[in-house]
Amino acid sequence: MNDLEAAQLIAEKVVAVGGTVYFVGGCVRDEVLGIENKDIDIEVHGVSAEVLEKILDTVGERLGYGKSFGIYSLRGLDLDIALLRTERQDNAGYDPFMGTFEAAKRRDFTINSLMKNVLTGELTDHFGGLEDIRTKTIRHVDDETFLQDPLRVLRAAQFSARLSFDIAAETISICRNINISGISSERIMIETEKVLLKSERPSVYFEQLRRMGQLDCWYPEIKALIGVPQNREHHIEGDAWVHTMMVLDEAAKRRDTVKYPLGFMLSALCHDLGIAVCTTVEEDGTVHSYMHEIEGLPVVQAFLERITSETRLIKYVLNMTELHMEPNIMARARSKLKKTNRLFDSAVEPYDLIQLAVCDGLGKLPKCDDTEEFLMQRYNRFNEIMARPYVMGRELIEAGLSPSEEFTEILSYAHKLRLAGLSKDDQLRQSLAYARSVLKIKATPHKDCTEDAPSDFSSDCIEIPQAY
Repeated sequence: MNDLEAAQLIAEKVVAVGGTVYFVGGCVRDEVLGIENKDIDIEVHGVSAEVLEKILDTVGERLGYGKSFGIYSLRGLDLDIALLRTERQDNAGYDPFMGTFEAAKRRDFTINSLMKNVLTGELTDHFGGLEDIRTKTIRHVDDETFLQDPLRVLRAAQFSARLSFDIAAETISICRNINISGISSERIMIETEKVLLKSERPSVYFEQLRRMGQLDCWYPEIKALIGVPQNREHHIEGDAWVHTMMVLDEAAKRRDTVKYPLGFMLSALCHDLGIAVCTTVEEDGTVHSYMHEIEGLPVVQAFLERITSETRLIKYVLNMTELHMEPNIMARARSKLKKTNRLFDSAVEPYDLIQLAVCDGLGKLPKCDDTEEFLMQRYNRFNEIMARPYVMGRELIEAGLSPSEEFTEILSYAHKLRLAGLSKDDQLRQSLAYARSVLKIKATPHKDCTEDAPSDFSSDCIEIPQAY
C-alpha cells in the first residue's frame, strides 16, 4: 500500500463515521502548478483524536506525535495525517469541527491554503489561492495567524525563490515587523538548505529577505557585502552582493554534477565574505581585496557555526573558500602540472573546486568563461596520476628503514614526488635519498644505485637489503 492508497482508505473510514479528509498544503499547490510532489499531507475533519486513532490502527501501525502535536503517521509510509489543531498559543488543543474556513485561515500563504477532498477531488479555496497561483504571488492568509510563527518570514522568501513567485507588498510589510531571532538554528538551516538545493535562482531568497530587512539576525555576513565596491576592471556588474548572488545562481546550474551539493552551494554563497573585511580603495578609486580568501575564513566559520554544527560541511566550505581563487589564476597562467596537482590534492573535492571557480568567473561582468577546459584537462591528469602505484610505509620498511617519527616526513616527501608525476620506483629512490641526505638516517649505499636524488639533496642512494 502506497501513500495515496493509504490516504484514500483512511478517508473512506473517516467518511463512514461522519468526517471528511482533505489533501492540504504543498501537495495540492504543486498539483495545481503541475509540479511533482511525493510528500502527501492529509487533514482530518469531523472526528475526534480517539476515533481517528482507532481508524489508523485498522490501516497500519500508528506512529508519530499523536496528541502532543496532532500529527500521525503509519510505519512504512511518508504520509502525514493531521488533526484540526487550534493555534492559540495560550490554549493549544483540537477542534475537529472548526470547518474548512477556519482550518485554511491557519495556513501561512494562500497558495498553501487550498484543500482537496481525498475522495471527491473537490477543491476548496477560501482565500484566493488559485488566483495567486495564476498571478505567481506569495500572499499571507491572515495577519493574526501569520504572526504566530516567525519562521513564515523565511518560508515566504523560500517559496518565492523555489516557485519564482513574487511576494505581495502587504506580506513584505508584515514580515518587516516580525522578530525572527527566536527561530532555532536547525530551522534556519532547513530553510537555507531547501532554497540552495531546490531553487533555480537561490539569490531570490536573499533578495527577498533584504527587501524585508531580515538579513541582520541570521545572515549578517551576507548582508555585509551590500555596497562593498569591486575592482571595475574585472567587475562591472555592481557591488560584492551582486557578484555573490550571480555566482550563487550559476552554482545552482551545476549543483547536480558536484560531489557535495549542499557544501558547494554554501561555498558559492560564502566564497567572497572576506571582501567585506579587507577591501580598500586607493585615492584614484582603484579597489583591492587582497587576501580576501584567507581573511574571510573566520567570517565564513562564524556564519556556518551559527546555523550548523556539521563538521564535514564546515570543513568543506572553509577549504573551498580558501582555494577558490587558485584554479582560475593557474588556468590563465597555464601553470605546470605539478602545481595544479598540488592544488587539487589540497582540495577536499577538487572537481567541486573547479566548478566553484568556473561559477566565480561566470557570475560577473564581463564573464570569464575560458578556464574550464584547461582545468578539466588537468583534473583528468591528476586523477590518472593518483591512480598509479605510490610509495607507502611498507616500502620504506622493506627498504631497511625502521618505523620512526621521520616516516611521516619521508612519506610526505614521497607524496610530493607522486604529485610531480614520478613513477613509484623513482618516488622510492628519491625518498630514500632524502632520508639519508636530509634526515640523516643511516643506510648502506647500494652499489648499483643511480644518482636520482633532487639537486638540493645529496645524491647518495640507499641500498635495499637483498633479503627483501
